[in-house]
Amino acid sequence: MSTVILASGNAGKLKELDRILAPLGLSLRSQGEFNVPEVPEDGLTFVENALIKARAAARHTGFAAIADDSGLEVDALRGAPGIYSARYAASEADTWGQGDAGNNRKLLSALEGLPQSERSARFQCVLVYLRHADDPTPIICQGSWEGFVLPAPRGEQGFGYDPLFYVPGHDCSAAELPRDVKNRISHRGQACALLARALAQRGA
Repeated sequence: MSTVILASGNAGKLKELDRILAPLGLSLRSQGEFNVPEVPEDGLTFVENALIKARAAARHTGFAAIADDSGLEVDALRGAPGIYSARYAASEADTWGQGDAGNNRKLLSALEGLPQSERSARFQCVLVYLRHADDPTPIICQGSWEGFVLPAPRGEQGFGYDPLFYVPGHDCSAAELPRDVKNRISHRGQACALLARALAQRGA
């Protein structure tokens, strides 16, 4: 099987993508196995950040690489937190706390008092595949998941903003969805399906 590097140390992402890519004859390995250094995600879009990470992993290892960048866009906040979703509250940790809990508290505060109709949002995921570090034609796949921001967290599954993300078609939060359902309909699930299709067509 051909080796592909996942430009992430997230074990959940590795397992999910490896399952999808295995039928294509691709073996996905974490960049942590190769001591790929972290790179600054200083792009201005999800696409730019995914390309930065994939290119760094490909250059360091010499293998093809896959990277994703994802986040939550809230319409009332003009698309914030967007590409800064994972570190939305980081600079104000003394006020909101750290990690997912801090991010969620800051988001709820920013939307306080807004009715449900004005709390529309979507998760975005961009997946990038590079055959090598200088690949001039990367495969870029995007998945989008529409919903609303809840006034309070619900559910124990998932991570990040999942407890605050209401999924209209299922009348629950993303953190209340069964994992197999979430993996199928989520932004990342959509992007993964598109990537698998594109790689099959290319004959990767």
